[in-house]
Amino acid sequence: MAAQIINGKEIAAEIRSELKEKVAALTAQGRTPGLAVVLVGDNPASQVYVRQKKKACHEIGIYSEEHRLPATITQEELLALIDRLNADPKIHGILVQLPLPDGLDENEVIERIDPKKDVDGFHPISVGRLSIGLEAFVPCTPAGVLELVKRTGTAISGKKVVVLGRSNIVGKPAARLFLQENATVTICHSRTQNIEEECRQADILIVAVGRPKLVKKDWVKPGAVVIDVGINRVDGQIVGDVDFDEVKEVAGAITPVPGGVGPMTIAMLMKNTVGAVDVDH
Repeated sequence: MAAQIINGKEIAAEIRSELKEKVAALTAQGRTPGLAVVLVGDNPASQVYVRQKKKACHEIGIYSEEHRLPATITQEELLALIDRLNADPKIHGILVQLPLPDGLDENEVIERIDPKKDVDGFHPISVGRLSIGLEAFVPCTPAGVLELVKRTGTAISGKKVVVLGRSNIVGKPAARLFLQENATVTICHSRTQNIEEECRQADILIVAVGRPKLVKKDWVKPGAVVIDVGINRVDGQIVGDVDFDEVKEVAGAITPVPGGVGPMTIAMLMKNTVGAVDVDH
Protein backbone atom coordinates (compact mmCIF):
# COMPACT_ATOMS: atom_id res chain seq x y z
CA MET A 1 0.00 0.00 0.00
CA ALA A 2 1.41 3.40 -1.00
CA ALA A 3 2.39 5.87 1.69
CA GLN A 4 0.28 8.70 3.07
CA ILE A 5 1.63 11.89 1.46
CA ILE A 6 2.22 14.50 4.17
CA ASN A 7 1.04 17.81 2.72
CA GLY A 8 3.29 20.50 4.21
CA LYS A 9 1.48 23.26 2.30
CA GLU A 10 -1.85 22.43 3.92
CA ILE A 11 -0.39 22.06 7.42
CA ALA A 12 1.58 25.30 7.06
CA ALA A 13 -1.63 27.08 5.93
CA GLU A 14 -3.40 25.81 9.09
CA ILE A 15 -0.57 27.16 11.26
CA ARG A 16 -0.60 30.53 9.48
CA SER A 17 -4.36 30.75 10.00
CA GLU A 18 -3.93 30.06 13.74
CA LEU A 19 -1.19 32.70 13.92
CA LYS A 20 -3.28 35.29 12.09
CA GLU A 21 -5.81 35.23 14.95
CA LYS A 22 -3.03 35.61 17.56
CA VAL A 23 -1.49 38.53 15.66
CA ALA A 24 -4.89 40.26 15.41
CA ALA A 25 -5.29 39.92 19.20
CA LEU A 26 -1.75 41.25 19.86
CA THR A 27 -2.26 44.13 17.43
CA ALA A 28 -5.48 45.08 19.23
CA GLN A 29 -3.33 45.41 22.38
CA GLY A 30 -0.87 47.66 20.52
CA ARG A 31 1.76 44.89 20.33
CA THR A 32 2.12 44.03 16.64
CA PRO A 33 4.91 41.45 16.15
CA GLY A 34 7.77 42.78 14.01
CA LEU A 35 10.35 40.88 11.94
CA ALA A 36 13.51 42.33 10.37
CA VAL A 37 15.14 40.30 7.59
CA VAL A 38 18.71 41.14 6.61
CA LEU A 39 19.85 40.04 3.14
CA VAL A 40 23.49 40.59 2.17
CA GLY A 41 24.54 40.18 -1.46
CA ASP A 42 22.49 38.76 -4.32
CA ASN A 43 22.28 35.00 -3.78
CA PRO A 44 19.23 34.01 -5.93
CA ALA A 45 18.01 31.28 -3.54
CA SER A 46 18.25 33.69 -0.59
CA GLN A 47 16.24 36.28 -2.52
CA VAL A 48 13.46 33.73 -3.08
CA TYR A 49 13.36 32.83 0.64
CA VAL A 50 13.24 36.50 1.65
CA ARG A 51 10.32 37.15 -0.72
CA GLN A 52 8.44 34.17 0.74
CA LYS A 53 9.04 35.40 4.30
CA LYS A 54 7.84 38.90 3.44
CA LYS A 55 4.69 37.50 1.83
CA ALA A 56 3.96 35.30 4.88
CA CYS A 57 4.38 38.30 7.24
CA HIS A 58 1.97 40.35 5.14
CA GLU A 59 -0.60 37.54 5.09
CA ILE A 60 -0.53 37.05 8.88
CA GLY A 61 -0.34 40.73 9.84
CA ILE A 62 3.26 40.79 11.11
CA TYR A 63 5.13 44.07 10.63
CA SER A 64 8.18 43.35 8.46
CA GLU A 65 11.31 45.22 7.44
CA GLU A 66 13.75 44.16 4.78
CA HIS A 67 17.37 45.33 4.86
CA ARG A 68 19.14 44.58 1.57
CA LEU A 69 22.86 45.18 1.75
CA PRO A 70 25.62 44.92 -0.89
CA ALA A 71 28.07 42.01 -0.71
CA THR A 72 30.80 44.64 -0.24
CA ILE A 73 29.49 45.67 3.21
CA THR A 74 32.05 45.43 6.02
CA GLN A 75 31.64 43.26 9.10
CA GLU A 76 31.49 46.42 11.26
CA GLU A 77 28.67 47.95 9.17
CA LEU A 78 26.66 44.73 9.36
CA LEU A 79 27.16 44.48 13.14
CA ALA A 80 26.11 48.13 13.51
CA LEU A 81 22.82 47.32 11.73
CA ILE A 82 22.24 44.35 14.08
CA ASP A 83 22.84 46.67 17.06
CA ARG A 84 20.24 49.13 15.74
CA LEU A 85 17.68 46.34 15.23
CA ASN A 86 18.40 44.93 18.70
CA ALA A 87 17.50 48.35 20.13
CA ASP A 88 14.39 48.90 17.98
CA PRO A 89 11.18 48.23 20.01
CA LYS A 90 9.15 47.64 16.80
CA ILE A 91 11.34 44.61 15.99
CA HIS A 92 10.76 41.38 17.93
CA GLY A 93 12.64 39.05 15.59
CA ILE A 94 15.86 39.45 13.59
CA LEU A 95 16.77 37.05 10.81
CA VAL A 96 20.05 37.29 8.90
CA GLN A 97 19.67 35.26 5.71
CA LEU A 98 22.49 32.72 5.40
CA PRO A 99 24.90 32.03 3.80
CA LEU A 100 26.67 35.40 4.01
CA PRO A 101 29.12 36.40 1.25
CA ASP A 102 32.79 35.45 1.66
CA GLY A 103 34.71 37.68 4.03
CA LEU A 104 31.90 38.08 6.57
CA ASP A 105 31.96 36.11 9.84
CA GLU A 106 28.58 34.36 10.21
CA ASN A 107 29.23 33.24 13.77
CA GLU A 108 30.03 36.76 14.97
CA VAL A 109 26.90 38.11 13.26
CA ILE A 110 24.66 35.43 14.81
CA GLU A 111 26.16 36.01 18.26
CA ARG A 112 25.50 39.77 17.95
CA ILE A 113 21.73 39.21 17.66
CA ASP A 114 19.90 39.70 20.97
CA PRO A 115 18.93 36.13 22.03
CA LYS A 116 15.41 37.46 22.79
CA LYS A 117 15.11 38.32 19.08
CA ASP A 118 16.84 35.19 17.73
CA VAL A 119 13.82 33.81 15.82
CA ASP A 120 16.12 31.59 13.72
CA GLY A 121 17.25 29.76 16.87
CA PHE A 122 20.95 29.85 15.87
CA HIS A 123 22.41 31.93 18.73
CA PRO A 124 24.64 29.85 21.06
CA ILE A 125 22.33 30.77 23.96
CA SER A 126 19.28 29.43 22.07
CA VAL A 127 21.21 26.27 21.13
CA GLY A 128 22.35 25.80 24.73
CA ARG A 129 18.86 26.31 26.16
CA LEU A 130 17.41 23.81 23.67
CA SER A 131 20.10 21.23 24.48
CA ILE A 132 19.33 21.29 28.22
CA GLY A 133 15.57 21.33 27.77
CA LEU A 134 14.81 24.97 28.62
CA GLU A 135 12.34 27.06 26.66
CA ALA A 136 14.12 28.49 23.63
CA PHE A 137 13.67 29.56 20.04
CA VAL A 138 13.93 26.36 18.00
CA PRO A 139 15.46 26.48 14.50
CA CYS A 140 12.56 26.71 12.07
CA THR A 141 13.20 23.68 9.86
CA PRO A 142 13.56 21.10 12.68
CA ALA A 143 10.55 22.65 14.44
CA GLY A 144 8.60 22.18 11.20
CA VAL A 145 9.77 18.57 10.92
CA LEU A 146 8.51 17.79 14.43
CA GLU A 147 5.18 19.50 13.72
CA LEU A 148 4.73 17.48 10.50
CA VAL A 149 5.34 14.20 12.35
CA LYS A 150 2.96 15.18 15.16
CA ARG A 151 0.20 16.20 12.76
CA THR A 152 0.32 12.82 11.04
CA GLY A 153 -0.85 11.41 14.39
CA THR A 154 2.38 9.42 14.81
CA ALA A 155 3.29 8.56 18.41
CA ILE A 156 6.93 9.59 18.98
CA SER A 157 7.61 8.44 22.55
CA GLY A 158 9.63 5.23 22.60
CA LYS A 159 10.06 5.19 18.81
CA LYS A 160 13.39 4.88 17.02
CA VAL A 161 14.28 8.07 15.13
CA VAL A 162 17.20 8.19 12.71
CA VAL A 163 18.45 11.61 11.60
CA LEU A 164 20.56 11.47 8.46
CA GLY A 165 22.75 14.60 8.59
CA ARG A 166 24.45 16.49 11.43
CA SER A 167 24.27 20.17 10.45
CA ASN A 168 23.77 22.84 13.10
CA ILE A 169 20.71 24.07 11.19
CA VAL A 170 18.77 20.78 10.86
CA GLY A 171 20.41 17.54 11.96
CA LYS A 172 21.61 18.35 15.48
CA PRO A 173 18.58 20.39 16.60
CA ALA A 174 16.18 17.82 15.09
CA ALA A 175 17.89 15.10 17.13
CA ARG A 176 17.52 17.19 20.32
CA LEU A 177 13.85 17.89 19.65
CA PHE A 178 12.96 14.24 19.15
CA LEU A 179 15.01 13.27 22.20
CA GLN A 180 12.83 15.67 24.22
CA GLU A 181 9.80 13.80 22.85
CA ASN A 182 11.27 10.61 24.41
CA ALA A 183 12.34 9.01 21.14
CA THR A 184 15.52 6.93 20.88
CA VAL A 185 17.63 8.97 18.47
CA THR A 186 20.53 7.99 16.21
CA ILE A 187 22.42 10.55 14.11
CA CYS A 188 24.03 9.24 10.91
CA HIS A 189 26.49 11.09 8.68
CA SER A 190 29.11 10.60 5.97
CA ARG A 191 31.39 8.57 8.26
CA THR A 192 28.66 6.26 9.60
CA GLN A 193 29.29 2.58 8.90
CA ASN A 194 26.43 0.40 7.57
CA ILE A 195 24.36 3.54 7.05
CA GLU A 196 21.60 1.74 5.12
CA GLU A 197 21.19 -0.72 7.99
CA GLU A 198 20.98 2.15 10.51
CA CYS A 199 18.28 3.87 8.44
CA ARG A 200 16.31 0.60 8.12
CA GLN A 201 15.94 0.57 11.93
CA ALA A 202 14.02 3.86 11.94
CA ASP A 203 10.34 4.20 12.76
CA ILE A 204 10.84 7.87 11.81
CA LEU A 205 13.57 8.74 9.29
CA ILE A 206 14.62 12.39 8.85
CA VAL A 207 16.90 13.04 5.87
CA ALA A 208 18.90 16.28 5.57
CA VAL A 209 22.17 15.69 3.71
CA GLY A 210 21.87 17.61 0.43
CA ARG A 211 22.41 14.61 -1.85
CA PRO A 212 19.68 14.07 -4.46
CA LYS A 213 17.69 10.82 -4.16
CA LEU A 214 20.27 9.26 -1.83
CA VAL A 215 17.77 7.25 0.19
CA LYS A 216 16.30 4.28 -1.72
CA LYS A 217 13.44 2.01 -0.72
CA ASP A 218 15.78 -0.68 0.68
CA TRP A 219 17.00 1.92 3.23
CA VAL A 220 13.50 2.25 4.68
CA LYS A 221 11.63 0.05 7.15
CA PRO A 222 8.14 -0.80 5.84
CA GLY A 223 5.61 1.58 7.39
CA ALA A 224 8.20 4.16 8.54
CA VAL A 225 7.50 7.90 8.50
CA VAL A 226 10.01 9.56 6.14
CA ILE A 227 10.66 13.32 6.33
CA ASP A 228 12.76 14.64 3.43
CA VAL A 229 14.42 17.99 4.22
CA GLY A 230 16.59 18.01 1.09
CA ILE A 231 16.18 20.56 -1.69
CA ASN A 232 18.34 19.83 -4.74
CA ARG A 233 18.12 21.18 -8.28
CA VAL A 234 18.64 18.39 -10.82
CA ASP A 235 18.08 18.98 -14.57
CA GLY A 236 15.90 22.00 -13.81
CA GLN A 237 13.75 20.12 -11.30
CA ILE A 238 13.64 20.33 -7.50
CA VAL A 239 14.15 16.92 -5.88
CA GLY A 240 14.74 15.78 -2.32
CA ASP A 241 17.36 13.60 -0.66
CA VAL A 242 14.90 10.68 -0.78
CA ASP A 243 14.00 8.82 -3.98
CA PHE A 244 10.33 9.69 -3.54
CA ASP A 245 8.87 7.41 -6.24
CA GLU A 246 10.67 4.37 -4.82
CA VAL A 247 10.30 5.07 -1.12
CA LYS A 248 6.59 5.94 -1.18
CA GLU A 249 5.96 2.27 -2.03
CA VAL A 250 7.30 1.10 1.36
CA ALA A 251 6.92 4.06 3.74
CA GLY A 252 3.85 4.57 5.90
CA ALA A 253 3.98 8.35 5.37
CA ILE A 254 6.34 10.60 3.41
CA THR A 255 6.85 14.29 2.64
CA PRO A 256 7.09 15.37 -1.00
CA VAL A 257 9.70 17.82 -2.32
CA PRO A 258 8.64 20.51 -2.95
CA GLY A 259 5.56 20.99 -0.78
CA GLY A 260 6.67 19.13 2.35
CA VAL A 261 9.12 20.63 4.82
CA GLY A 262 9.73 23.90 2.91
CA PRO A 263 6.41 25.64 3.68
CA MET A 264 6.72 24.52 7.32
CA THR A 265 10.06 26.31 7.76
CA ILE A 266 8.46 29.67 7.00
CA ALA A 267 5.35 28.88 9.10
CA MET A 268 7.58 28.12 12.11
CA LEU A 269 9.55 31.34 11.55
CA MET A 270 6.23 33.20 11.77
CA LYS A 271 5.37 31.25 14.93
CA ASN A 272 8.74 32.15 16.51
CA THR A 273 8.22 35.83 15.60
CA VAL A 274 4.77 35.91 17.20
CA GLY A 275 6.17 34.12 20.26
CA ALA A 276 9.00 36.67 20.51
CA VAL A 277 6.53 39.37 21.57
CA ASP A 278 6.26 37.70 25.00
CA VAL A 279 9.84 36.47 25.44
CA ASP A 280 11.37 37.41 28.78
CA HIS A 281 14.32 34.98 29.04
